Order: sequence, then structure tokens, then C-alpha cells
Amino acid sequence: MFADRAKIFIRSGKGGDGHCSFRRELYVPNGGPDGGDGGRGGDLIFEVDEGLNTLVDYRHKRKYAAGDGEEGGKRKCHGKDGKDLVLRVPEGTVIKESKTGKVIADMSGDNRRQIVLKGGKGGLGNQHFATATMQVPKYAQPGQPAMELEVNLELKVIADVGLIGFPNVGKSTFLSRVTNAQPKIANYHFTTLNPNLGVVDLEGAKGFVVADIPGLIEGASEGVGLGHEFLRHIERTKMMIHVVDAAGTEGRDPVDDIYKINAELQAYNPEIAKRPQVIAANKTDLIYSEDDDPIQRLKEEFEPQGIKVFPISGVSGQGLKELLYYVSEQIQTMDAPPIVFEQEFFPEDELIYEELPYTVEKEKDVYVVEGPKIEKMLGYTNLDSEKGFAFFQKFLKETGILDKLEEAGIQEGDTVKMYGLQFDYYK
Repeated sequence: MFADRAKIFIRSGKGGDGHCSFRRELYVPNGGPDGGDGGRGGDLIFEVDEGLNTLVDYRHKRKYAAGDGEEGGKRKCHGKDGKDLVLRVPEGTVIKESKTGKVIADMSGDNRRQIVLKGGKGGLGNQHFATATMQVPKYAQPGQPAMELEVNLELKVIADVGLIGFPNVGKSTFLSRVTNAQPKIANYHFTTLNPNLGVVDLEGAKGFVVADIPGLIEGASEGVGLGHEFLRHIERTKMMIHVVDAAGTEGRDPVDDIYKINAELQAYNPEIAKRPQVIAANKTDLIYSEDDDPIQRLKEEFEPQGIKVFPISGVSGQGLKELLYYVSEQIQTMDAPPIVFEQEFFPEDELIYEELPYTVEKEKDVYVVEGPKIEKMLGYTNLDSEKGFAFFQKFLKETGILDKLEEAGIQEGDTVKMYGLQFDYYK
């Protein structure tokens, strides 16, 4: 089964918490802090696998998580690092953030391996917090949280040339004739439902890779037919061979066909529509009319626009050699670098600096405060110490919790509850 899209949920590893402990040895009274650091969380990595050509594996499993770092131990033991998770994808896979559609990574060209989500750092054990004035620190640092993201995987095939045109105009026959590819060929629409790749080898000239893009129809840019399923695979091509049924075997006008397909390209992505084209006027072996020469009409219409027309027959092979050498020559003169999608979305920025919400709700006579960092902060803050309590007050002010309590109507002497901690409010 060919699959060129998948939506998955990915998660890096959480950093292990630092440990809080003290030396307890015979003949060593009042031992100092010896809590070890937490282990590093595992990274979530994408890597190109040359042996893959589909994303089908990601259709069956949707959630992927790297290993969490382990908590530090006593006697300054460092927690075990979480295991990295490597997700292997075919070359040409573009990874996008699912909500915005922004590119996180393009697994093509020189980019063979990329860390998409970095594991959280391990927290520091209480051994690091001993000072001349605080010789018995009763707190340790929690590990950094995991990074989580839902992403879309999109496979955009990598080819020099794309074959475009209406269904049943002979693209698959053309591809099988000029390359080593063996696409499914039959005389009905949408025989090709997946892009096929083939390599053109030319004697005395540089070869190139051709992608047979499944047949487009009018309205494809708006999703009619298989729409974007097909158009996505044109995005990396340097130029296009526009295959048209010059004999009009299905009753359509070949000139009109070309304009309709080009209109779909323009509607989908104007940059793609600007790329060079050459017209392969196919099925010349089926042209019997002597009154109206469709090849001449195509040349008169498109060659003044700079689009060269080659009469060919995919069945007999007529005209193929001239067309292929022309395409090879055109590709070599192009200065365009390989098309790579630049990174637009940076997970570490979004997740580290996003505003973390805190909620204040009144339940009977108690104000209940909840938020993502409160529980962790309480875990490593010693409220019994003057320094710890001062830190707690500063935290409430800087996070805006005090403002939210006042907005909720709190009065002096009212009770506040936070994850098991309960205290009376006074300014």
C-alpha cells in the first residue's frame, strides 16, 4: 500500500527529577546533601531511510514517545538518561505542525537526520544547592517537561521532471517506454493512483528522474477528484512534460486540455505554474484526419509562448528520443537549486515561551489555584524556611496568581488551596 500522508503525535522524553537526600553513614554525623541529578530525556529524531518509499507504517500507529530520564539517586547517583526514539521516513518527507501547517523539517537533500523534539534536561540534585548560609537544602530541581506535538507527515516525491496531463492520455505508457519503471497500464481513467518514479538513461547525455503524476482533472486544485493528493508531488520538480492526447480519442480538444491543466496548477501554486514545460503531443499513431492537423495547431498556439511541442507515440516510440534529449539539455541549463522547504515552526520556541495558564476558582469559601508549574514548584520549595517562603511569594506575584486572586474577589483572611497546600491570604 502506498501512503503519502500521515498524522501522528510525537513526544520527547521528560527530564528526570533531581534527588533530595543526605549522607547517612556510620561515624559521619550531620552528613551533607548528596542527591544526584536526574537523567536527560530522550530526543525524538527523524531520519531518512533509503529503503522506504511510503509512509504506510505511520497509518497503523499514531503515538510515538522517546524515553523519560530517570530520577537521580542518593550518594550523588545520576539518573539514567532516557532512550532516543528515531523515526525513519522516506526521502522527501516534509514534517509540519498540524494546527498551523508550518514546516518543521524537510527530510531531503543534505538533511538526513534531524532532532525535531529535544528531550528535557535532568533536574539538579540537592547537592548543588548547598551554600554557606544554606547547608541543608531540602529541595531538588525537577526535570524539564517533555515536548509534545501533533504533526503531519507529507511525502513529496523527489524528481527532476513531472509528467502531467488529463487521465488516460498515455503518461504511464510513456514512463514505461523511457524508464525502468513498470506502472500499471490500462485503457481507463485513474489507472495510476500513486506517483511512479523512473530514471531516464541517455547515451552521451545526463539522465534524470521522472515522476508520473496521476491524472489531473478540472477542479483538482480545489480537491475535486483526488485533488491535492496528486498536486503535492509536483512541488519539487524542476520542469514538467505536459502529455496530451493529440488525437483527441476521448472527444476533447488537446489545446483546451492544456489550458485547463495549467489553470489548475496556477490555482494550486502560482510558483509551480511558472516552471518550464514541454508538450508531449501523444498518440500521433491514432491521428487519421487530413483536414485538421492537431500537431500544427498545438505548435501555433504554444510555441510562441516558449513551450516547445514534440509529436510522440508512447506505443511506437516515435519522437521520444528527441523529446528526452531536449529535456535533459534544459535541466542542465537550469540554475535552480534542489527545492527544499525551509523551517517555519520551531517547537522549542513555541513550547518554552508560550504563556502557561493558571486558573483560580472559588469552591464554597476556598479559592482553588491550579496551573502546570505550581505542583512542581511546591515539590522543590521548602516553605518552612524564610528563603523558600520568600521565593514562593515572588512566584505568586510574577506569575500573576495574586492578581487573579484579587480579580476573583479574595479578601484578607480567605483560604487559598494549591495542590494540598492550604494557607490564609494576607497582603
